[in-house]
Amino acid sequence: MVVDAKEVEMINTLVFETLGNPEKEREFKLKSLKRWGFDLIFGKVDGKETYFTVELDERKAGDKFSKDGKEYEVIEVLQELPKNTELYAHIEMEMGKAYIVCQLRDEDGKNTEVLRVPAATLLLAFLKKNKLANIIKAIKNVGISLELSMQNGVGGKPLSYEELPNVARRFIRSARKVEKETGFGRLSFAYYGETKDGEPRYRFSWLLPTIALFDLDIAKKVEQTLGILKVSE
Repeated sequence: MVVDAKEVEMINTLVFETLGNPEKEREFKLKSLKRWGFDLIFGKVDGKETYFTVELDERKAGDKFSKDGKEYEVIEVLQELPKNTELYAHIEMEMGKAYIVCQLRDEDGKNTEVLRVPAATLLLAFLKKNKLANIIKAIKNVGISLELSMQNGVGGKPLSYEELPNVARRFIRSARKVEKETGFGRLSFAYYGETKDGEPRYRFSWLLPTIALFDLDIAKKVEQTLGILKVSE
């Protein structure tokens, strides 16, 4: 039986899946909102008391301004969440584009939307601010889940799991550990050996819940995982 190159690639590409629906919503602390570059404000919008966000350190108590046809007044720049409320963020899709939506939720379950911005734009700014260069290089698209993918060196026949060197196995173990924490993930990984310079030759695609990458602790773990495989410049 003749096995062509395409079949060899398909058979030997390793796939690891943490099945389930990508996490859409996650609870965050106020410090996360600040890490994303926003202050939480108690104030008035068109004369009605409510909560909203502004860019970090952009406004102070007493400021009044207009935006998108609405009148805003800053009563207080909050340093902690309002009493009996929690901050949640989730991803919404509109015509193929992902948005991160942040809401304050009170003890009765009532939601007050305080932020809605393109998820890819905010995530990229967040990654740059925290110097997570491996993720920036690997990220390809953003929806409810996002894709990280990279290739180093030319392809060939992927090695079986039993043939993998320690560096490749460490990468897989670390990725699986991240997925256990996020509750969802799919890693496809083909490892072809090393280049003549001793660098690993590989190709991978890794899906993770987008909202999880807005958690700095998880983002750092993803960054460290990607760093296990030496990336050629």
